[in-house]
Amino acid sequence: MKLNDSRTINADIGIVWAALLDKNVLQACVPGCTEMSGSADEGFEATVVQKVGPVKATFKGAVALNDRVEPTNLTIKGEGKGGAAGFANGGAVVTLEKVEAGFTQLTYEVEAKVGGKLAQLGSRIIDGFAKKMADEFFSRFQEAVEGPADPAEDAAEAKKPGWFKRMVTS
Repeated sequence: MKLNDSRTINADIGIVWAALLDKNVLQACVPGCTEMSGSADEGFEATVVQKVGPVKATFKGAVALNDRVEPTNLTIKGEGKGGAAGFANGGAVVTLEKVEAGFTQLTYEVEAKVGGKLAQLGSRIIDGFAKKMADEFFSRFQEAVEGPADPAEDAAEAKKPGWFKRMVTS
């Protein structure tokens, strides 16, 4: 399954790049992620709980950020095993481009594969699920990065739209 899309993010390219490498941002953006450890350099270990059609599973797996060309390109690769439910793996090639002062164009190409019980659900269900996951991840990512960079905002504002941008610029 392959899909691609792009988003214009209201943040400088350096902030968007830093967010792509930040464990806390990634954990907040991956739908169903309950735990994440590691670093951008060493790779991340993650636990993700998802329901695909009638199959609900807890996936434990690894995420690696490869082929990094700061601040414009990287590849996110992940694989997870969900016990009897099967496995899922895939990745996204992410490209950043400064489009004007303070705005960054984020383009992504996603490819995903599943096996085991999940593969028996059929390509229509799997393709729809993969598209939903990618859309949700990049929507959450955009929300995390965008927003007014107001250093006077209280720490309680964390996790609201723009929380990463506020954190980096304060």
